[in-house]
Amino acid sequence: MVERDRDTTGRALNARPRDRFGRPLPPGSEGVPRIPDDLNLPPQQTLSFAQQLLDDGLAFNAHEVLEAAWKNGPFAERMLWQGLAQYAVGLTHIQRGNTKGAHTLLTRAINRLSSFDGAFDSDSDYTETGDETAAPIPYGIDAPGLIAHAQTLLADLDAGIPITEDRLKPRLCGATSQRP
Repeated sequence: MVERDRDTTGRALNARPRDRFGRPLPPGSEGVPRIPDDLNLPPQQTLSFAQQLLDDGLAFNAHEVLEAAWKNGPFAERMLWQGLAQYAVGLTHIQRGNTKGAHTLLTRAINRLSSFDGAFDSDSDYTETGDETAAPIPYGIDAPGLIAHAQTLLADLDAGIPITEDRLKPRLCGATSQRP
């Protein structure tokens, strides 16, 4: 059995270097800088950091940043952050040429982002949507735009249409999730 690095609590650490798509490299290789295992940023910093990584074509690293928010954030926001992390992994699978993995993770991301009820804060401003009252998605996250973008990527994957790198740099926040 291979010995693994462990933290003080015995949790396994993965110190192997990774390429820009998150694939492990042989020990001693030069890889991209790793995201610290204990990363714990406020939501806006998490989104800014993840956006910079996406802009740099490092969707796997963006996933690690978003996953840290999912694991460290409030329980009420768990589905939102999990959906964002899965979205970034879906982009990673596209970068790796793994159509099946991309389809699975983007579909999961769409489901999580679609079902997040926004009830992240009892003091939040609520907006009327028909007969229901729902809280807005927090932190300026463009869930509807990300969902639409993921659906377009899925349709293109299904149709065998090549997806260029520039289409793998969505906007996490703002009026539109896809750059013009």
